[in-house]
Amino acid sequence: MMPVAVVLWCIAVLLGISVLAVVISRSPGATPVIYGASLSVSVGALAIALFQLVTAASAPLVTLVLPFGLPWLGAHLRLDALAAFFLVVINLGAAAASFYGLGYGRHETAPHRLLPFFPAFLAGMNLVILAADAFTFLLSWEFMSLVSWALVMTHHRDADNRRAAYIYLVMASFGTLALLLGFGLLAGAAGSYDFATMRTHGHTPAVTALVLTLTLIGAGSKAGLVPLHIWLPLAHPAAPSHVSALMSGVMTKVAVYGFIRIVFDLLGEPAWWSGMVVLMLGGVTAVVGILHALMEHDLKRLLAYSTIENIGIIFVGLGLALAFEANAMELAAALALAAALFHVLNHSFFKSLLFFGAGAVLTATGERNMDKLGGLIHRMPFTSFAFLIGAVAISALPPFNGFVSEWLTFQAILQSPNLPQWGLKIMVPAVGGLLALSAALAAACFVKAFGITFLGRPRTLAAERAHEVDRFSLVAMFVFAVLCLVAGTLPGIIIDALAPVTLALVGGRMPLQTSVPWLSIVPISEGHSSYNGLLVFVFIAFSASLTASCVHLFASRALRRAPAWDCGFPESATQTQYTSASFAQPILRVFGTLLFQARETVQMPAPGDPRPARFTLKKRDLIWEGVYEPIAGAVWYIAERLNHVQFLTIRRYLSLVFLALVILLLVLAIWS
Repeated sequence: MMPVAVVLWCIAVLLGISVLAVVISRSPGATPVIYGASLSVSVGALAIALFQLVTAASAPLVTLVLPFGLPWLGAHLRLDALAAFFLVVINLGAAAASFYGLGYGRHETAPHRLLPFFPAFLAGMNLVILAADAFTFLLSWEFMSLVSWALVMTHHRDADNRRAAYIYLVMASFGTLALLLGFGLLAGAAGSYDFATMRTHGHTPAVTALVLTLTLIGAGSKAGLVPLHIWLPLAHPAAPSHVSALMSGVMTKVAVYGFIRIVFDLLGEPAWWSGMVVLMLGGVTAVVGILHALMEHDLKRLLAYSTIENIGIIFVGLGLALAFEANAMELAAALALAAALFHVLNHSFFKSLLFFGAGAVLTATGERNMDKLGGLIHRMPFTSFAFLIGAVAISALPPFNGFVSEWLTFQAILQSPNLPQWGLKIMVPAVGGLLALSAALAAACFVKAFGITFLGRPRTLAAERAHEVDRFSLVAMFVFAVLCLVAGTLPGIIIDALAPVTLALVGGRMPLQTSVPWLSIVPISEGHSSYNGLLVFVFIAFSASLTASCVHLFASRALRRAPAWDCGFPESATQTQYTSASFAQPILRVFGTLLFQARETVQMPAPGDPRPARFTLKKRDLIWEGVYEPIAGAVWYIAERLNHVQFLTIRRYLSLVFLALVILLLVLAIWS
């Protein structure tokens, strides 16, 4: 049986599991049955995707056509190297989330609102990747959006969750509309909606610019590109934690896939300026996302904003690949694209791990507010260790995987002097500076996240009474922790696996990495740069072990008791510890005036006045206030003015229908 047919059967089984969940979701044994079945199917789909990715260079490409969808088109499904890679990302995340759900699901208060939609969500994401025509793609995309909206609405009695779900649904619908228009332009007047025909079409510069813009809106809104990101920090924390991991670690990558499929595959040869646009959006997204994350005190919202930063890093790599491809620099384009795809995989690892950790903290304490936590390293040591690995990985510190993909992106940036356009010569180093800034801020952000949450003393009774979570949750976290280390120490294997993807999309590939001595990676040539994650790991482990051994061997055995250093606060109250706001205050004072319009006020009573001093901080979301509030106001105004249309007579309705038909026919005649 063809691999694409096997994956399609896996999707059908997931939909069947979803139907089964509707029937049994209120029974006590529904949770292990649904998550266990989803786990089994996801592992099967993962194995098929891995096999297809490894054999992509030699396996023939087969398009499966089913008698569904549009009558003259049918449903086209294809599994090429790009689709196989993203199926690996999706099903690895799906399998881990399903396994995590076996333990986390025991604490779910509304399983009947969650279980029917969970396997359907997995099926929708897989189907988007397989789609090889516009109708099937958009249908799967909208199905994925609607099912994920239902998952965000799991705890619908919370007003904040309802608001998050509403904003997400509006943005998802807007993005689907943009993609629909983009596919319409790609299909042209002939209306050829299968991807194979679209690849053969030539496009004018105006059509290319319109399609790129619509794709950035459609896929960018789902991925979380600034300024289309507003739904993401609302919706991702509202969902159950393993669903949050899927939405942040996996669903945003489906949006990245949509962008790559349209811009790199269907649109044809890129223009050099398209790289500038994507580069600029990626750099701004990375910095804005991580600055917002630094200001957060809600652990899951912090992780959601961090996802925006990582999406920015991915789009920086994609923008570089477009710029290099437009100038026939195949090796540099392959390097940039491989860096972006590697970061897609890496982000799915450490962001899933971190959301699993946040879910464990929420299960153990009932709190997401970091200012009500603290001291959890003593009560949840395994969760703390796994979360620490995720925090180090996402901070792009060696020897973990986040460092490798960001290092590869910087290596691609260093190829920019060879670009002929002065706009790119100036833009690329500037974006490189933004990327370096975002990397430094990310490290500060996760020092804050780990330190405030797990170190210090418990700030509340809930943190003091916390306990370690179940084994299913711990195993899911440590699987991703190990993957973060393996991908960081043996990156050459993954880079070589990405070679068929880069070869198909940009016409080039990086040098074969597994043949490099000592398991090093060489992006361009040994004369330029190289990196050996395994040696770095061995050096760190050896140095730490040697230091610990020396301390134990040569330190004095005598005991000396003295008061602990109080950091200048002799009072033992937990309120004297750093909070998330106080940790981020220096950074807020540097960047907050421009980005948040932050204003600090201190009310200090006169000497002898018993009233406490008060510190007030006011921040504004300028993107929400400057972009979305005016749009919402305009829509409301227009809706009120058009309210009388629903009270017209039948003759006037028929006249409006006739007028709309004439206009559409005129548009079609002009288009033809």
